[in-house]
Amino acid sequence: MYDVLKTINSPADVKKLRAEQLETLAQDIREALFNRLTKIGGHFGPNFGIVETEIAMHYVFDSPRDKFVFDVSHQSYPHKMLTGRKNGYINEECFKDDSGYSNPNESEHDLFNVGHTSTSISLASGLAKARDLKGGKENVIALIGDGSLSGGEALEALDFVGSELKSNLIIIVNDNQQSIPEVHGGLYQNLTELRETKGKAANNFFKAWGLDYIYEENGNDIQAMIGVLQKVKDIDHPIVVHINTQKGKGYQPAEENREAWHWCLPFKRETGEAKIRFPAESYTNLTAQYIMNKAAQDKDFVAITPSMPALGGLTPDLRAKLGKQYIDVCIAEEHAIAMASGIAKAGGKPLVFTGSTFIQRTYDQISQDVCINNNPVTIVLNFASFDSLTDVTHLGIFTMAAFSTIPNLVVLAPTSKDEYLNMLDWAVDQKNHPVMIMMPGNMVTSRPADKDYDKINTFKVEQAGEKVAILALGDFYQRGEDVAEKVKSELGFIPTLINPRFASGIDEQLLSDLMKNHQLVITLEDGIIDGGFGQKVAAFYADKNMKVKTYGLKKEFYDRYNPQELLEQLGMTTEQIVAYVKNISK
Repeated sequence: MYDVLKTINSPADVKKLRAEQLETLAQDIREALFNRLTKIGGHFGPNFGIVETEIAMHYVFDSPRDKFVFDVSHQSYPHKMLTGRKNGYINEECFKDDSGYSNPNESEHDLFNVGHTSTSISLASGLAKARDLKGGKENVIALIGDGSLSGGEALEALDFVGSELKSNLIIIVNDNQQSIPEVHGGLYQNLTELRETKGKAANNFFKAWGLDYIYEENGNDIQAMIGVLQKVKDIDHPIVVHINTQKGKGYQPAEENREAWHWCLPFKRETGEAKIRFPAESYTNLTAQYIMNKAAQDKDFVAITPSMPALGGLTPDLRAKLGKQYIDVCIAEEHAIAMASGIAKAGGKPLVFTGSTFIQRTYDQISQDVCINNNPVTIVLNFASFDSLTDVTHLGIFTMAAFSTIPNLVVLAPTSKDEYLNMLDWAVDQKNHPVMIMMPGNMVTSRPADKDYDKINTFKVEQAGEKVAILALGDFYQRGEDVAEKVKSELGFIPTLINPRFASGIDEQLLSDLMKNHQLVITLEDGIIDGGFGQKVAAFYADKNMKVKTYGLKKEFYDRYNPQELLEQLGMTTEQIVAYVKNISK
């Protein structure tokens, strides 16, 4: 197995292969992808569909002299195998050596550490501009999927490249007719027209930007791709190479269900069945149930996502049932937020949902278009927890600190199923505030919760006690419960346990009252400390006789960490916190 792939230690080895060996190499790469993905999961469809293209890229160009920039880079696995990292796919003990994205720390063939979409053309244009300033002659190649083209940054880059860059830049548009879910928008109508006319349609999106253009129908044919790339190598102006490929090629379930197989858990190759089973009830499923029920009851309600319906539990059948009360703007987070502000202004009830890491793009829209106007937009964020996504490009740990500083924005951190659903009900129906809700990342728990959150920044005392007050926010509330119970059993007194609920402000009256019979306030938050909830509490007590200990993550770009090991490193396990309390209370 892997007879040809085992001989590839660098792109130079690819260039030595005969045509039939290149075909065998493609088979070997897919087998290696199966080997890794069936065992640890990862991005399936993007990588299976791009194998032939990336073989051709390394056959024609001379990386790292010629520079490759991968959009999102979730399709970079074959490239990694061709640049000396095959062991990360064929040897199980080496799986952790490779991240799921391009990474300069791994190889000189990776230019950027990227995990967000629509950035490749901008990054590549910068490389091209620097090359021109230095008098270089190398090729610069950006590989971008059709789904990524809808992102504003991609359009801004095309606008610049088409008119301002007068030198070599090769943009390979991998058109597999799919974003994560299906694609939406006028751009994709033109891509369809271009495919159907084999690139000859008079209406050409790329030429409208001033770009040269060439079409290749057989993007999964190595020789065809070698031919088209040889035509554009060393070109003296920007050009788009539009290729037609099959997402998930080589595995029938992935070819037939492209959305489900964009990314996968470890699975059984024979059946496609996931090896990991999640509980039937999850916060994602609860979100979907809420959306469906609300849409049925309220015609003014609309759910909006930037190509992330799965993060709200909305399967294709549910989306179809929602009809006009569901909007997928494709990769266009900024548009999703600004449009939601317009809907709210006109009396609608918009709920925008996406991943926590992707909402970073919308800081300006949330601040300017939503919060200055104080329009009642509701934003729900999945994967905000430190133990959900751990890759450096997908961290959710900065969200609360980043957005809780924006005036008028109410940031809520629910601690249970009941609190989450009640907060959703309140947020969507109220008319006074924009609201951001952190979808819990814990296992679903249930306990009584308030239904009304009109009294902004009012904390809830869940257990009244003395000496030590534990303010445990959101996902870390259960950790606060554990600490409180252990303090009681080991130190002999009952601490106060508080559910802050609001991450964007503090309850000054309650914090003042704690000074009567408490000497220590502990804050626990599922995010970075800098600029976070704990620092707000500490600032309140800065000129008062109260000791404050804040627990949270450091302001660092953590990468592929073990969540429990990280807690220990930060001194945040229950045992470590109780030991701190014991030492302070001596």
